[in-house]
Amino acid sequence: MSVADRSPSLFAGVEPLEVFVELLADIDVQTSSTEFYDRICEAVCRLTTMRRAVIFMADADRGRIRAVGSYGTTSAQLAALRPTLVNTPIAQRALLEDRVVVISERIEEEVPPEYAELLGITTLVCTPLSAAGRAYGVICADRGGGRFELSDGERHLLWTLGKTAALVAAARNVTRQQERTRRLSDRLELAREVHERVLQRLFGVSLALSAEQPLDKEQRERCLVEMHEALGDLRRALERPLAPLPPETGTTLAAELERVRRSPGMVVDVDWRGDFTVPSDLEPLAQSVLAEALHNIAKHAQPTRVEVLVTRDEGTFTLAVRNDGTDAAVPVPAGGGGMGLRLAAFEALQHGGVVESGPSGPDFWEVKLVVALGQEEDE
Repeated sequence: MSVADRSPSLFAGVEPLEVFVELLADIDVQTSSTEFYDRICEAVCRLTTMRRAVIFMADADRGRIRAVGSYGTTSAQLAALRPTLVNTPIAQRALLEDRVVVISERIEEEVPPEYAELLGITTLVCTPLSAAGRAYGVICADRGGGRFELSDGERHLLWTLGKTAALVAAARNVTRQQERTRRLSDRLELAREVHERVLQRLFGVSLALSAEQPLDKEQRERCLVEMHEALGDLRRALERPLAPLPPETGTTLAAELERVRRSPGMVVDVDWRGDFTVPSDLEPLAQSVLAEALHNIAKHAQPTRVEVLVTRDEGTFTLAVRNDGTDAAVPVPAGGGGMGLRLAAFEALQHGGVVESGPSGPDFWEVKLVVALGQEEDE
């Protein structure tokens, strides 16, 4: 059956929830956001006459809107798009009026021109991705080119799918947040166990060794036993499975640096030394350090120069962000950074690395991430 042969009566007999369950049944909390939203786009196309669909959502951490999932097109085609509510009036209307908007005339005034040109769009359907008064994004879809009319039945189905997709996405976000909370609880329990069992034993040994009188044979043996017990407790504690959920960024450090370099505001000079890529497991950490460093610069300094250095040799990956315009009168937070850098430093420790921040020459401040690379990264 061709697209044109599908009738509204066909849509009336479709159960959207059943198709969503079918497509998302094997999606669990570990699945990447891209695959999750790709499945939703696939469901939209399977249930309607649409042949291509893209979900655009706001990235709260980076303050920008990006394509988070697609079907009928590739993510590489969409990666360069930088839509906003200002340059995408069709999305504004869909979200504000909570309705499916269809346009066929002067599309270049409704969406960024490069979007329409890239995919050869002549008629575009924009469905709000919202539920319970909260807007998550929009679903933009078409029939692969060519003009068409949208029936009332299909319009209502798309609106329903937008609501269903928003509820599914909200439920998944809650599940992931609960999982992260559980992981954090596990880490706190580990810290408590190390403190109460390992550190207490070592503290007792240190008191015995600091005594003015020499230890007799029984006391020395007791210290030796306590040391062995402390090491055993520490080994057992560290063997507990506490691997965190991998963060998702949907971009790369190189792409973020290019975006920052082109953005208005502070001038950022990027020195990427060598032809290499950032190890995939370090991408979220490196992007987090970069974002936190730039955030602190904008908040605490008045820079005329911001320099970013990225290097990688046989055994080390380094990211350094350096700026002038620091105010000597502003006290430096204890530990050399705010909460964001402290969290990044904790994450760096899990990768065998460190995050350092502090003065770097007169009137300069530097944030540096250094991670030792394992042999598997070099191969």
